[in-house]
Amino acid sequence: MLANEKLEAFLATADAGRARAFFEGVLGLTFVEDNEYLVMFETDSARLNLQKTDVVKPPFGTALGWHVKNLRESVKGLAARGVHFERFEGMAQDDLAIWSPQPGTGVAWFKDPDGNLLSLSQSRA
Repeated sequence: MLANEKLEAFLATADAGRARAFFEGVLGLTFVEDNEYLVMFETDSARLNLQKTDVVKPPFGTALGWHVKNLRESVKGLAARGVHFERFEGMAQDDLAIWSPQPGTGVAWFKDPDGNLLSLSQSRA
């Protein structure tokens, strides 16, 4: 029923200016609006809403992720923009902090300014 509808995702931010700089300036999302309650961004397939709050308690695990065509190039591009990729104890991650559970697949994680865990992933073609 919802397969052809646009996904709308929500995260929280305690600093709307810093969050906008990150999502627009670093990640390259298209800024739409900043109002009393939300900072909104558009992508080709989704709308991301950052809910303004005084305190952010990031959820356990990955809060939001992007499926990319070329994971290694995407990681390198974001790293060149200052994004730090997370390393997790017990996970075999390569030199770019990519974990590959199967050949041709992979995931790399990073945090937004509020500590929400975000990811980039690639699956086999």
